[in-house]
Amino acid sequence: MTGEMSPVDKAKYVAARRAADMVQDGMRVGLGTGSTAVWMVRRLGERVKDEGLQIKGVPTSSRTAQLAREVGIEVVSLDQAGWLDMAIDGADEFDGELNLIKGGGGAHLQEKIVATASDRMVVIADAGKEVETLGAFPLPVEVVPFGWQTTRTLIEEALDTMDVLGTSTALRMNGEAPFVTDEGNHILDLHLQRIGNARQLALVLNQVPGVVENGLFIDICDKVVIGYGDGRVEVRDINEGTIETDQPAESGENLFLDIVD
Repeated sequence: MTGEMSPVDKAKYVAARRAADMVQDGMRVGLGTGSTAVWMVRRLGERVKDEGLQIKGVPTSSRTAQLAREVGIEVVSLDQAGWLDMAIDGADEFDGELNLIKGGGGAHLQEKIVATASDRMVVIADAGKEVETLGAFPLPVEVVPFGWQTTRTLIEEALDTMDVLGTSTALRMNGEAPFVTDEGNHILDLHLQRIGNARQLALVLNQVPGVVENGLFIDICDKVVIGYGDGRVEVRDINEGTIETDQPAESGENLFLDIVD
């Protein structure tokens, strides 16, 4: 697989590796959900095995919890951890102010709780996730199953008053049945195309009866680690106002040698 990775997968891998290497011994770490987060969890597992790294991981989904246990990370609940030193997670979109759309994997409720219970939220993403304005990726909204069609109607009415280009909504499906989150809820994906005022939209959506949480992460992310297909990594810190760039490994050092199927 070392030579078979696409540029996007390489970008995800180097971003995940860079963020995982920020974790220090003794930390309590929120473990995100999604394709990029998988690389991060695996890298942390390598560090636990090879370096004796001792951390407590708080997963944001049952999928992540299973993987973390498989790679040797001690898994605890958020209530057991109390407060986290860092949360590392992916994003479906991020803008220049590090506002995010998350929830493509259906775990944004737990992800938002974990992120806001952390001293720092670090987002890992390939460069293609950066956008000038949020909204091209469908915005996930978790809703309770009871009366979900009424909730959908109320959301659509609210969207008519918002600064968005599109107002269509769709119930997320898993084959022939509605997708069900870890909390037993459904997800409505809002196809908005462009979100003019993400902060306002997030507040309005969470006022709709039946809405549990939306996938807009506003003023939550502290740092984004961006991977590129050539192995470059850029780290942007919104609080410090800094940008660091790591160049690809020299030809004699292949970061991808430890990747296995």
